[in-house]
Amino acid sequence: MTVYATVDSPLGELLLVGEESVTAPGGTALVSLSVPGQKGAAVVREGWRHDPETFVGIAGQLRAYFAGELTRFAIEYAERDGGSTDFQRRVWRALEEIPYGETVTYGQIAARVGSTGAGVRAVGTAIGRNPLLVVRPCHRVIGADGALRGYAGGLARKERLLGLEGALVS
Repeated sequence: MTVYATVDSPLGELLLVGEESVTAPGGTALVSLSVPGQKGAAVVREGWRHDPETFVGIAGQLRAYFAGELTRFAIEYAERDGGSTDFQRRVWRALEEIPYGETVTYGQIAARVGSTGAGVRAVGTAIGRNPLLVVRPCHRVIGADGALRGYAGGLARKERLLGLEGALVS
């Protein structure tokens, strides 16, 4: 069963989508967190159940993050079946290791997942397909020259998130 809710945030109304947890029967794992106008964002589908109560804990963590009180999320999430490749999952795991308030380059992520040269472009593509904006911190990845590059939620939101974390580079 797919459930969803929306949560107000400084980035706009976030859409949270969850599915029954495999590891915690009766619980829900987050499969998507998207912002308005996001490239490739989830869209509420017929048959999904609106269930804000399911996301109370996640909403609380998001509010604490945006208030500058939370630096690491404790959210169970899962990949949708057939929704990602092994390479994308490796890249996404590398994103999860980037500490709050720090940035890394696309090239550094490529090196972490064992991809070089043209692999940097593939890393960028995998990051662009991250279904869990904010909680899986793809906003912490910047260009080799320190410039903000690509963000499915828009560069203004990326800049806002990095500013919140004190990670903007000059």
